[in-house]
Amino acid sequence: MQYLLLIYNAESQWDAMTEADHGKMSQEFGAFTQGIIASGNFKGGNQLHPTSKATTVRVEGGKTLVTDGPFAETKEQLGGYYLIEAADLDEATAIAARIPAVRTGSVEVRPIVAMQRP
Repeated sequence: MQYLLLIYNAESQWDAMTEADHGKMSQEFGAFTQGIIASGNFKGGNQLHPTSKATTVRVEGGKTLVTDGPFAETKEQLGGYYLIEAADLDEATAIAARIPAVRTGSVEVRPIVAMQRP
């Protein structure tokens, strides 16, 4: 089964980190990613730009509304994700617990609904 691991952290924490801290975190993410590639769990993933570069689209009454930034004000922002293959939720949460950013934020584990292809 596939799971999406959504990585949430406060952008302000990242902004407050030194260049050395950024480098260390990047190395940790690289090692984590290489590990799940080697194990066959990795299906995809990316870091996201900060919310200041986000755009929210809604349709109300047939009219498209486009606004800058995310819709919700939250303490933590979505900063990236991994798409993984795991045998079950236990394996998926064990993988999520190894993501370096989980020490300062959270990782939401969401099962993917398999779409029927025509």
